[in-house]
Amino acid sequence: MDPLTSAAVVLAAILLVLASGIWIYVGLILVAAGSLMFLGHMPLDRVMNIFGSIILRSAGSWELSAIPLFIWIGELILKTDISMRIFRGLAPIVGRLPGGLIHSNVFGCTLFSAICGSSAATTATVGRITITELGNKNYRESLVLGSLAGSGSLGLLIPPSIVMIVYGVLAEVPIDRLFAAGILPGIFIALVFSAYVGIRCLLSGDRNAEGSPQYRDVREDGKPAENYTLWNSLQDLTPILLIVGLVLGSIYTGLATPSEAAGIGMICVLVLTAVTGALTWDVFQSSLMSTLHTSIMIFTVVIAASLISTALGYLHIPSELANYIVGSDISTGEFILLTSVFFLFLGMILDGVSIIVMTLPILFSIVQGLGIDPIWFGIYLVIMVEVGQITPPVGFNLMIIHSISGVPISRMALYALPFCFLMCMCVAIFYFVPEIVMYLPNVLFN
Repeated sequence: MDPLTSAAVVLAAILLVLASGIWIYVGLILVAAGSLMFLGHMPLDRVMNIFGSIILRSAGSWELSAIPLFIWIGELILKTDISMRIFRGLAPIVGRLPGGLIHSNVFGCTLFSAICGSSAATTATVGRITITELGNKNYRESLVLGSLAGSGSLGLLIPPSIVMIVYGVLAEVPIDRLFAAGILPGIFIALVFSAYVGIRCLLSGDRNAEGSPQYRDVREDGKPAENYTLWNSLQDLTPILLIVGLVLGSIYTGLATPSEAAGIGMICVLVLTAVTGALTWDVFQSSLMSTLHTSIMIFTVVIAASLISTALGYLHIPSELANYIVGSDISTGEFILLTSVFFLFLGMILDGVSIIVMTLPILFSIVQGLGIDPIWFGIYLVIMVEVGQITPPVGFNLMIIHSISGVPISRMALYALPFCFLMCMCVAIFYFVPEIVMYLPNVLFN
């Protein structure tokens, strides 16, 4: 069987196991084994030997050790009062902007994303505070929930990012360069979201369109905070900013690898929660168990991706597909457009890590054949995964906000739709102006 026909068979098998509803990593392992046995005509014992060596190599990857540490950071912040400190610290800064405290969704998610690297943790942590606070102040529900859905997805793009680590390991791309490449696009998208919120509030004539000093109404533990000032705001935000600076600064100065920087961030968060009295044994234990469950899920999917990648390599599918597409004279823009539509479809049914591990073994050879920079493609891929986080029916950010607010998924999808369009618009801008993505990696690692 020729490689192109084999590719069609493998793709059909992957779609079949997804439709069956079994766990994704189990489906990928079954497809990988079946491909080698029935398409590659390998005996079962050789397939098992290959799989054994791949599993040992994947499980021993030092880069993956950063993932549970960043997840644990997010879980600790989720279960303590650090998220309230972020909201309270941002309120005096954003309260006077057009759109008022809705901007705390955008900038709160941006700041939190720079600590934990998880979209789900970002959305849940910020949403737990802002949905109630902004609802009590009668802000427009569509903007409150829509901005939270869109901004919460920035947890995948702004470093440190768990999805970037997975991409870097699978594509063998330096993770520190990926982290550097995600900073400016993440800030750019956050500013676009904030501008959209402000313009929409001004055009609709909301009562808070001109901004107002509503931050004086922010409460902590049910007590009024009328005397809360910009100095108090700085006191709340400084520890968080110091942690972000230590983690990212240690990476970009070359003092620590991403995994070592994750350990630095973990120690800082443990000290902060202990000093503020938020770290109890129950919080420590429950955050550790949640971290364990999430980490195991990610690691099993990554190992399954390594197996399917190896199987495709033995069948020469990626190289043959790359040669075919490059030989068809398809332009880079046409390829990005087609893959964008493909990722939008996958985002409706899969989570971000699964999208990357399923598509990268095939697409990366094509990317190399077309001469697309792997760092730029990684950022593009992460943004498209972000869009998938807020598209129904399996939009994880939508599900998280639904569980907090009780708003139906269908209505949440409508609220998030403008932010989907804004992210797609930003992808187009990054395609035509790739320097936005590549500037920091080129400067820091030239």
